[in-house]
Amino acid sequence: MPDLGPLLVALSDPVAGVRQTAAIALGILKDGRACSTLAATAQDPDPAVRGSVVDALGAIGRSESRPTVEHALVDPEPSVRTKAAYALATFADARSLPALSPRAYDPDREVRRAVATALGRIGTEPALALLDGLLSDPYDRVRREAVLGLGRAAGGAALDRLRPLLHDPARRVRVAAAVVAGRSRDRASVAPLLALLERRETWEKPAVLVALGRIGDPAAVPALLLEAKSPAHWVRVCAVHALGEMRAEPARSVALAHLNDPAWSVRGAAAAALGAVGTADDLPALLALLRDEHPWPRRGATYAIGALGLTEAAPRVREELADPAAEVRLAAVWTLGRLGDDGAREELVRLLYENRPNPEERSPLAVPTDPAALVSDAESRLFDATVQALGRLAHGASDPLIHRALLDVRERLSEEDLERRPRLPLPEIELERSPTTVRALFETAIPGSGDDEEL
Repeated sequence: MPDLGPLLVALSDPVAGVRQTAAIALGILKDGRACSTLAATAQDPDPAVRGSVVDALGAIGRSESRPTVEHALVDPEPSVRTKAAYALATFADARSLPALSPRAYDPDREVRRAVATALGRIGTEPALALLDGLLSDPYDRVRREAVLGLGRAAGGAALDRLRPLLHDPARRVRVAAAVVAGRSRDRASVAPLLALLERRETWEKPAVLVALGRIGDPAAVPALLLEAKSPAHWVRVCAVHALGEMRAEPARSVALAHLNDPAWSVRGAAAAALGAVGTADDLPALLALLRDEHPWPRRGATYAIGALGLTEAAPRVREELADPAAEVRLAAVWTLGRLGDDGAREELVRLLYENRPNPEERSPLAVPTDPAALVSDAESRLFDATVQALGRLAHGASDPLIHRALLDVRERLSEEDLERRPRLPLPEIELERSPTTVRALFETAIPGSGDDEEL
């Protein structure tokens, strides 16, 4: 446990910059022992320090800090009020509504935007009523947050209110409304979504295409086929993805045609689409894509092989466990588990011991220096995916090698690790029966038969 003493003392330093740095560091550490001292610093004369203190309390997330953060909503400095609202979004506590409600009409638009985010996270009826009022806010970023918050919290009940926002004058608001329509699979939104595709600009088309793919209305197929020929690769990739997700009749031929697309993202989407609509006859094309120069098509081809159950490709997929890209390795782990490949037992056990159960995640603000680089969180999913794959390889029986490894590794995990949500490969994250904790993931993977002591 780190010694917080120097940082806590630094919160009283006469130099404001030192106090702010200490608050930021305590927020990064997320150690609850700092909450009381941080709360005492919340009235610092420097607004930058007050804002960093509120940020830190939100990052730590202790419920006892909620009143301190709520009080910061009346700070004279708008930036502090903004950070307070975002911190309350992390608490997502309905008891904060009396403090948040007046700030829905704050003169500062960034404060209102942060309040909209907090209200969407809280999601109670009174919070949603306030969000509904923010749908007509003059600032488009506030309206966008209100749309996303209502869509996330209210689901289908809010669709009649949100559907008109597909005609909002601001593109970012229309995009948010399209995201909600797709997430809710709202067939009544198909006509206005298709109308958005008729616009010359391409900025909002990806969100519209993904929404149409999720809704799955056959009436959208002609428009999707047209957009699959777009000169803009960011439009083609979403059109191909949507056709595959819909399992539309022309999807297989479109996917095969785009396996040689000049854009790596489109090649990857085409491979993934084949995983949904392809056949065993497509295996040669998928194996060829495993030699692609970019990891995204290799990833898509690997997932497709698993989705199609092409067990004869398992030896080739094993080679992808050594791929330099974590996304490809993750896809290989999932596919080998899905195929039940006994030949991967030893290698997957080795990966179980090598992968970290809770690696540091890449900052969402990190920008790769190489424009073709693949930014992903695959590294953080590899451990959980390996546990799942080994459970599938055990075929419900007590495989001694797998059983010992799973029991041994589980024993080494902390209670915090065992109770966190699993980070599984993308084909698994929307399954209704996915384990809710890492502990449950191990319980699913470890066969119930066999005597642990004897093993």
